[in-house]
Amino acid sequence: MCVLIGATSVVNLFLIMSFMPRMLLSFLLNWNAISLLGCLVQMFFINFIGTFQTSIILLMAIDRYVAICIPLRYNDYLNTANCVKFVFASLIRNGSFLVVIAFLDGNLSYCKSNIIDHCFCEHMALVGLACGNTVINSIVGLLIISFITVVDGLCVIISYVKIFISVFLRGSGKSSRKAIHTCTTHIIVLVLNYFSALLALLSYRVGNNLSPNIRVLISILYLLFPSCVHPIIYGFKTKDIREHLLRLLQTTKMS
Repeated sequence: MCVLIGATSVVNLFLIMSFMPRMLLSFLLNWNAISLLGCLVQMFFINFIGTFQTSIILLMAIDRYVAICIPLRYNDYLNTANCVKFVFASLIRNGSFLVVIAFLDGNLSYCKSNIIDHCFCEHMALVGLACGNTVINSIVGLLIISFITVVDGLCVIISYVKIFISVFLRGSGKSSRKAIHTCTTHIIVLVLNYFSALLALLSYRVGNNLSPNIRVLISILYLLFPSCVHPIIYGFKTKDIREHLLRLLQTTKMS
């Protein structure tokens, strides 16, 4: 589990690096132009890293399910070889689907204004610049992103439902309380990820009256907010860090 939490931090860092350096340089050096290929590459990596984030959360749920429900088989199921297979399978699945989105967007004709109302390249913002029929791009993009997130999300929910059933049948105890505490932390992380992603998706699908600036803000929060909150959630779960923060807050309040 510690390895997975560390992997989550690395993925969050790469997610921010996939767009933040370019965005800051555009502000500092007035780099307001990007090629279509560069835009597609940036869009691919943002979506690729974002979907891999959900795959890691799924692996965390599987890890907790095996550790709590069938602990004697933990080393058989979640050994290094199986974890590596899961990671590579997730990368291949996500990458294959997202290449299709980038390919379809790259074959569109962009005869309208080439000014994208965004600070980084996003699928819906890019499709909005195209002329002609973009229904296929919109439907395929929605289906692929929904398939990846919904499948992973359902597997996570099923895992936690089985965990809670097992814990409640086992009765109260220190191990049961610890299991519930750990699972609750992961559920909070899952809700934050999916809520921010859903909000960003709805801002384009049903938010026709939203200003472009609001859409940009929601999209940035979708990428930044979970990455900023995850360390706080997992850090507060650690006893030493939690006690230090509480002492710090008490000292600040007294002063």
